[in-house]
Amino acid sequence: MALTNRYRSATGTGTIAALVLVLVFGSPWYADWAAANTNPDTAGGWFLRLLTWPAWRFDSDDSVQDVFASDLRAILVVVLTALFLFLLPGSQLARARGTLSQFFAGWASYVFAGAFAALLTTLFRTNPSLLGAFQAAGSGATYGLFVGWIIGIATLGGWRGRR
Repeated sequence: MALTNRYRSATGTGTIAALVLVLVFGSPWYADWAAANTNPDTAGGWFLRLLTWPAWRFDSDDSVQDVFASDLRAILVVVLTALFLFLLPGSQLARARGTLSQFFAGWASYVFAGAFAALLTTLFRTNPSLLGAFQAAGSGATYGLFVGWIIGIATLGGWRGRR
């Protein structure tokens, strides 16, 4: 039996899309490729490098605290995306599937997830500061703003809870 749209939830598809984005584009292999093969002074190069923001890694010359914070940030982006997709009422109150409210709720979820994940993981970095937390949250929100439309598209057409 094939799964149809009626079994697809907006929260589930958005979370899977976020997981794929973080696993693929946050991987050390993609990050190394983007750093070596893109020009940060072009729009395309900037965007391809931005995709690496929730980077995760297992080995580095950085301190253990910073590696842990980076890995935790990647995990929190996915977890918080699921939480915000579940909590944001736009997609749950929409009468019809595929409405703009569903798209914007998915997009906003990723913006909030990126900002909060960066803000929270700043506490685990070496020498955390309030300014560093604000700057990290700004980086996370920028990432969510320019990449979150992918999550918004993924949530289109999914059901929003109980019928």
